[in-house]
Amino acid sequence: MDLQRFTDQTAGVLTLVSLTATVVWGLVATGRTVLGPRGRLLAQAVHRATAVGALGFLLVHITVKTAEAHATVLAALLPFAGGVRGAGGLVGLGSLAAHLMVLAAATGTLRSVFAGHARAARRWHALHGCAYAAWCAAVLHGLNAGRPAAGWVTACYALSLAAVAAALLIRRARRPLRSFLRLPPVRPRPAGAHAAGKEPPPRPLPVPGGRPGARIPDAERAGITSGRPS
Repeated sequence: MDLQRFTDQTAGVLTLVSLTATVVWGLVATGRTVLGPRGRLLAQAVHRATAVGALGFLLVHITVKTAEAHATVLAALLPFAGGVRGAGGLVGLGSLAAHLMVLAAATGTLRSVFAGHARAARRWHALHGCAYAAWCAAVLHGLNAGRPAAGWVTACYALSLAAVAAALLIRRARRPLRSFLRLPPVRPRPAGAHAAGKEPPPRPLPVPGGRPGARIPDAERAGITSGRPS
């Protein structure tokens, strides 16, 4: 199998797999149910890396398909330029997914520009959330466009659907799942606690007719504990 044929058959699937990983790691990184602060930073780094990979595979996929005349350049760049039904509509879904992927990646790169203002942050979330729509359009495009999917391709799509569904469930979990993996917290010993192996000091004995908590002199204590009258 030459390189062109390999990229023709795998570039689209690799684009979807990378986009799926980007969506999953993005959901995990924004939630607090699985990872701590350091884990979320690592998840964000993986999220960005898979996004770059998805864009790279997307560029290869579009280049190969247009070079082999499976789609025109206009249909690849302009969504639904070839129509909204049949093969033109399926190609349009792929083109729409590509545009939404680029938009989500651009907003991710410009995240710091939107930070600091609540209204701008809401707009950023709305624009960056286009990645979900891009993923849905990519799934529909990949399952229906082109040749009948091979078994391993269908398996990749099924795993992608399962991964995103699991990430959504984890994202919506109310109780942090990482709490199930932690041992019960060890409470620190209070200051002045006696070392292990030593008996604690005896409690003060009540004095007949005295106020509660009053201590008995040592001589009287000795008489009481030994059974002799004081």
